[in-house]
Amino acid sequence: MLVDASTVDDAAVYRIAPDRALVATLDFFTPIVDDPYDFGRIAATNALSDIYAMGARPLFALNIVCFPRDRLQDGLLEEIVRGGGDVAKAAGIAIVGGHSVDDPEPKYGLVAIGEVQPDLLVRNSTAKPGDVLILTKPIGTGIIATAIKKDAAPAAVVAEAVRCMVTLNRGAAEAMVAAGASAATDITGFGLLGHLRSMAKASRVAARIRAADVPLIDGVRQLASEGFVPGGTERNLRDVAADVRFADSIDAVTRTILADAQTSGGLLISMPADRADDLVGRLTRAGTPAAARIGEIVEGDPGVIEVSA
Repeated sequence: MLVDASTVDDAAVYRIAPDRALVATLDFFTPIVDDPYDFGRIAATNALSDIYAMGARPLFALNIVCFPRDRLQDGLLEEIVRGGGDVAKAAGIAIVGGHSVDDPEPKYGLVAIGEVQPDLLVRNSTAKPGDVLILTKPIGTGIIATAIKKDAAPAAVVAEAVRCMVTLNRGAAEAMVAAGASAATDITGFGLLGHLRSMAKASRVAARIRAADVPLIDGVRQLASEGFVPGGTERNLRDVAADVRFADSIDAVTRTILADAQTSGGLLISMPADRADDLVGRLTRAGTPAAARIGEIVEGDPGVIEVSA
């Protein structure tokens, strides 16, 4: 076993030969958008993200489906599964089976299996002082999803959020492996601050980020200021409070956004400073939604994050 749950990494990794290791993960959740096809695409992209975060390539997947039996004739489940299948095709893999449960609350996701060469494995526990932190997608999807549930999200904001969430992290993963990343993780339910803290704790380092350099989906700040904040985001902010040092100039809305619970977020990559330009160039050529330098890894108390304006 090369990676287990002890470092709160994105997937389990098991060596099966000197030059081969299997990567295994699963993820599923309730709908966060109204369109069932988009929900299926988002859920599948999110599940595959854990494979890419390890610097691995996916091999195949299995569906996880919870759906009310009395709604099977509506065609909604077919659209959800079709969305997941289209993402799998885009990733170059097949969904080869799965399991379903009769459940009044719909849920969908994947078990994803991948493969990685052990010496190219990218962990969350190997960030080094002096590394630059680079983020490959803007944040804010949790806030937007909450606004969608209350019919308050502008169509353009929803469309951009969906575009980001259905963008596979494949290009970002290939770029970070080629550039020689020190460490990485993907940004999902614990938010940017929560996942960065996990990386820093596992690596026994501290971190600094600049709030102004963190890319946001257009419209997120306005929605957050209007109070469309999910409970998970509020819990995230409380959870990291003991380890995050905010500059006094950072307002409450910004603090909330930095802790926003993401779905199918980007990769947060810890990169040696002398190779950061190379990575940004590769990410730009790969067309990732962002290629933003947001901070750096520093020596200090493990897991502590300083946030400047």
